[in-house]
Amino acid sequence: MTQPISPLEPGVAVPWFTSSTPSRDRFTFDTAAGRYIVLTFLGSSSDPSAARVLDDLLARRDAFDDDRASFFGVSVDPRDRERQRLVDLLPGLRFFWDFDRSICTLYGAQQPNGAIRQMSYLLDLRLRVISVVPIAPGGEGHVARLIELLDAQEPMPQPNYAQPQAPVLVVPRIFEPGLCKALIDYYERQGGTESGYMVEKDGKTVQVIHHDHKQRRDCALDDPELRRHCMHRITTRLVPELRKAFQFQATRMERYLVACYDAEEGGHFRPHRDNTTKGTAHRRFAVSLFLNSGEYEGGYLRFPEFGRSHYSAPTGGAVVFSCSLLHEATPVTGGRRYMFLPFLYDEEGKRIRDENQQYLERPEEQ
Repeated sequence: MTQPISPLEPGVAVPWFTSSTPSRDRFTFDTAAGRYIVLTFLGSSSDPSAARVLDDLLARRDAFDDDRASFFGVSVDPRDRERQRLVDLLPGLRFFWDFDRSICTLYGAQQPNGAIRQMSYLLDLRLRVISVVPIAPGGEGHVARLIELLDAQEPMPQPNYAQPQAPVLVVPRIFEPGLCKALIDYYERQGGTESGYMVEKDGKTVQVIHHDHKQRRDCALDDPELRRHCMHRITTRLVPELRKAFQFQATRMERYLVACYDAEEGGHFRPHRDNTTKGTAHRRFAVSLFLNSGEYEGGYLRFPEFGRSHYSAPTGGAVVFSCSLLHEATPVTGGRRYMFLPFLYDEEGKRIRDENQQYLERPEEQ
């Protein structure tokens, strides 16, 4: 694995590691998930910029309580340990000893010239990058900026009793707002065509159109640059979450498709499964990626086998689920609901897809 020479980009899940702190011989970083985390690469506490950050941090200890947020500083200077210049202040403040610079290397803080890139990561509850904030020379204002970013995040939900729900994964911030808008603009320029669904007929997998079952218009994404952006974000931001949640390594993606459910046409898709024909048997996980949440009414995902709950995601976020689950898109009652709708599968799925190509009805056969 090539080590990063620049900071990790927003949206990606950060690497896990185990290191020592002033109060613990072994601290496994991934066990800190479930709260917002600031991970700051200081270099040495004797560095003037780092010293200013630490002073400001102590003045704002109230922002880090190990409930909503925690702070972790990273030192590469053995004198910080030997002279006890850094100590864990619990709850909230901890420091990693990184004398071999392995953590710095993982996170792109180790520069080729040997210097440490002083910066902070703000991580979400799943240990994904929200922001990367460089420490300016002198360190002034850095802690204030971090707390400003923390305050802008969603509040922590109150504890509650879990209700039965479908085994789905909701992942925010897969596509950024600019990419969502670019995909919607592409659809508006190209226009959508009526979308059917796949059934078995006379031993073939064929597409049929019945408006009482499905009403949607689709646009194939043929722009190479937009396709590249979509693939990069799915690969770096969604696939690792899928692997963590379901221990499934997706290696392939089927279709680049922007879809529109229009209230004026009664946009909907009645309950169905996505892998019940020979031509679709290779599909493993469906991705419903929301491009304009909050700009329409209705248009939820529902999984009838698991109750009557409605599922959605923020703009740029995705609901991911097994293609074997019965699901529906409830009617859009106002506005237009735009979606990006790929399927994910693996190498075994590719083998199945290749074998079943013979069962797909070609357009010229229809």
